[in-house]
Amino acid sequence: MKQNRRNFLKTAALAAAAGSLSLDSSHAAPFALMKSAALDGKMKLTFEPVDLQLRYTFTVSTYSRTMTPTVRTKIEYDGVTGYGEASMPQYLGESQASVCAFLERVKLDRFRTPFEMEDILTYVDRLGENNTASKAAVDIALHDLVGKLMGQPWYKIWGLNPDHIPPTTYTIGIDEPDIVRRKTKEYLNDFRILKVKLGTEHDKTMIETIREVTDIPLAVDANQGWTDKHHALDMILWLKEKGIVMVEQPMSKKKLDDNAWVTEHSPLPVFADEAVQRLTDIPRLKGVYSGINIKLMKCTGLREAWKMANLTRSLDMRVMIGCMTESSCAISAATQLAPAVDFCDLDGSLLIKPESDWCRGATLQDGIMKPTDKPGIGIDVRKK
Repeated sequence: MKQNRRNFLKTAALAAAAGSLSLDSSHAAPFALMKSAALDGKMKLTFEPVDLQLRYTFTVSTYSRTMTPTVRTKIEYDGVTGYGEASMPQYLGESQASVCAFLERVKLDRFRTPFEMEDILTYVDRLGENNTASKAAVDIALHDLVGKLMGQPWYKIWGLNPDHIPPTTYTIGIDEPDIVRRKTKEYLNDFRILKVKLGTEHDKTMIETIREVTDIPLAVDANQGWTDKHHALDMILWLKEKGIVMVEQPMSKKKLDDNAWVTEHSPLPVFADEAVQRLTDIPRLKGVYSGINIKLMKCTGLREAWKMANLTRSLDMRVMIGCMTESSCAISAATQLAPAVDFCDLDGSLLIKPESDWCRGATLQDGIMKPTDKPGIGIDVRKK
């Protein structure tokens, strides 16, 4: 596998470049048409911290939490407002304070119109290294604004069919058996597939507990929790017998060769999560994983997520769209891209208490997160 990946890098680099060029040109046509009718005015960016309270304590292999800190953004332009969001899980290294500090540096009034999206988002990306959730908050708000100005949701702008959206998983975090059984029963009528967090010594107990309740298809996410490739493969072989349909990030993202060996021998598709963040990460993962999990908060938003999905397809890999714990704002944004993927994990807004969700947008319908027909990212802000 090591030699195959090494030989692959040259052609993959060319594919990455070609993918970026083709995707940039696909954006150009509608925006060029709109520029001729550009509105007068300046863009104004504002933001505020918002804490999202969780329905349940959420536990993965490395930590537990009861809330998610976020920052809500607004971009106003000629009486139209676009909304965005930054959600900060612990491992991204961002906080509400760091996001607000980054957003203070964003000066959108230097641009003539919101339709200069490539220039605007390239400028935002170059303001600093990392800060991906901060950048996503601007990206999502800008997409919402431009979609509203165009009068169309982004899935239509991209030419996607919402009938092709796969069912979303709902995540069952690591917990005591009684709580796992209760959570599973609570959501059986609403979902066609569940996702189970693994990566501890209690992995088989987690699966067996759920199988006491249902034989619904399951996805699993080990969150890099398996340390030995032979153990990882043994677990995957056992999981297949239990009705699991895919596996996320079985081992450390640093163990490329071990993950490649697991993927080569696995009867189930193996997806990169922590191992992939942005567009430039994808070529080296060909032959290491079956596919990748794209998350707006890791990749800086919809602009790059769209490019990542197309590049991944061009490399004959599978695509998954995932999320952090987010409000309906970021989830509705991700849902715009959902018709272009193989697996959806867009349960972030379903994990928070309803009163914490400051907007309404994509809704769960027969196990599928469906976007609205409203323009932009398809949300309405709740009145306080």
